[in-house]
Amino acid sequence: MTRTLAPLRTPDMPDPRSFTDAAEAVAHLRHLYDLSTDYLRREFARAIEGGMPDCRFRAYYPEIRITTTSYGRTDSRLSFGHVAEPGRYATTVTRPDLFASYLTQQIDLLMTSHDVPVIIGFSRTPIPVHFAVLNDAELSVPQDGVLPFLMRDVFDVPDLESTNDAIVNGVGFTYEDGARPLAPFTAQRIDYSLARLSHYTATDPSDFQNHVLFTNYQFYVDEFVAYGREALRDPASGYEELVGPMGQRLGPDDPDAPMVDPPKLPQMPTYHLTRKGGQGITLVNIGVGPSNAKTATDHIAVLRPHVWLMVGHCAGLRNSQSLGDFVLAHAYLREDHVLDDDLPVWVPIPALAEVQVALEDAVEHVTALEGFELKRIMRTGTVATIDNRNWELREQAGPVQRLSQSRAVALDMESATIAANGFRFRVPYGTLLCVSDKPLHGELKLPGMASAFYRTQVSRHLLIGIRAMEDLRDMPLERLHSRKLRSFEETAFL
Repeated sequence: MTRTLAPLRTPDMPDPRSFTDAAEAVAHLRHLYDLSTDYLRREFARAIEGGMPDCRFRAYYPEIRITTTSYGRTDSRLSFGHVAEPGRYATTVTRPDLFASYLTQQIDLLMTSHDVPVIIGFSRTPIPVHFAVLNDAELSVPQDGVLPFLMRDVFDVPDLESTNDAIVNGVGFTYEDGARPLAPFTAQRIDYSLARLSHYTATDPSDFQNHVLFTNYQFYVDEFVAYGREALRDPASGYEELVGPMGQRLGPDDPDAPMVDPPKLPQMPTYHLTRKGGQGITLVNIGVGPSNAKTATDHIAVLRPHVWLMVGHCAGLRNSQSLGDFVLAHAYLREDHVLDDDLPVWVPIPALAEVQVALEDAVEHVTALEGFELKRIMRTGTVATIDNRNWELREQAGPVQRLSQSRAVALDMESATIAANGFRFRVPYGTLLCVSDKPLHGELKLPGMASAFYRTQVSRHLLIGIRAMEDLRDMPLERLHSRKLRSFEETAFL
């Protein structure tokens, strides 16, 4: 017996419209997105109240589309804002409310470069109901078996074919009609990461700032909160709020109010020192290990931050180093393995001059040392990242020989992963670590040593990271996003 397919119902979908004004184009994207998600939420609420639906419901992501027949008047100083060659280009869009400034900027650059309008309409990519109800406090998608119908029989669910990294990995992604991508991520990929960010950090993606610090110890979080309180007391700082997990917010009127850990800490506790236009600083405690580092950067990348830095602890590999010395990574030895399938180990991860200078200047400013004197407390060189926390328990000939041959000066479990994913996602990156032990030279990280070390060094180390971010904040975006992060044929959107 042949099964009869349920009829498909969709909201009324207006015809595509042409725009020559970026702000108006983004406003229409918001209208179309709201039309789709409102429809799905409404029909989903009816379905869970009314039993087995007699049809299938579907709504689509809006999209941006252009067609250009010339190479355009591209600004050779910019590594983004233009397409590589004439043709048809498109990108699906989600949460245009969250990405309004980004979309307006990128669309305006695109129209300026190619003197063509953008077409705003509906794509043919369905919105999964899980993502449509994500920000509705009164609705949630139950697991299969709870409802009297199978979810995928009535609504669209997340599709792994649309949530992969084919675009950023450069494997020749095109849309169904042959259009090439305008942006590095599809709408479903972005929605997936926004949901994961809320889960892992217990903060809303809208609170993330353009400058992201990663750390691997809770002590840095404590110092960041203390710094944030001081910044809020100073009207000249420009910082507006300190946001913590589970919606905790401190403002200039109550900088000393308690900020407590939630009953169940998220996997990656995250705090945001906000500034107008997202120009503040976010601190993410990713914990220990390359898997966590990859998870965090995989999802934060969709927010298109301007820069991210690793400020954490490492093992010093040179006898001349002392506990508390700083290490500025100029290169990375990747033995983390978590990115091997996405970014082969033979791909070099270059140091970015703008970030390196900002970090070194910040060390000089905070320590009041400069020039040759700076070498007393800071080394530059290769940082090795490994996936075995107890590597020093292995037979020493293998790992130690490789570390020596690579000229590594420090070893950790996150930095190369963060840098490599920055390279992969075209997000400027850098690393400044602090030596907390020297296992090859008999100085292990023991409780007493750690306490003294933490008390004297964590605050200074964090201040260096913040100072570097504030210097980078004042740098023009087109200078920070250099061509070193762009391949032969890139998306127009940053």
